[in-house]
Amino acid sequence: MIAPIISELGPWNWVVLGLILLGLEIFAPGVYLLWIGIAALIVGAASLALWEAGFWGWQVQVLLFLILSLASAYFGKKFVVSRQGDTDQPLLNRRSEQMIGRTATLAEPIRDGRGRIQLGDTLWRVSGPDLPAGTRVRVIAAADTDLELTVEKAE
Repeated sequence: MIAPIISELGPWNWVVLGLILLGLEIFAPGVYLLWIGIAALIVGAASLALWEAGFWGWQVQVLLFLILSLASAYFGKKFVVSRQGDTDQPLLNRRSEQMIGRTATLAEPIRDGRGRIQLGDTLWRVSGPDLPAGTRVRVIAAADTDLELTVEKAE
């Protein structure tokens, strides 16, 4: 059923594929199908110009499509990243780093370097010098794992 349609379309196969991919980008945004769709459109344009050439078989077309897909995705990513400026909220998705500098009261004592504090509605694990519960502490660092804060006694 599909084979007759593909043989009838000839060089327009790639243009149709490119338009389908660009249409799918609208329904499943992620800016990934856009670059593959552009690669298919370029191969389609080349197919329209080179369809009668002896070397322009399906193998060459698929190879060119794969190369252009990788190249367009690579350069497209570079383009998108270069257009993104600095944000006014650099710590937006780094919750533990937002806590640096805040003071809190120890909810549980720090024993053997580990304890807990309440900041907002969250109970955070902390590390620092041994201190009794109820001591005011200041957050001085956040662990890379985003699960633990380092504290010192607040003055």
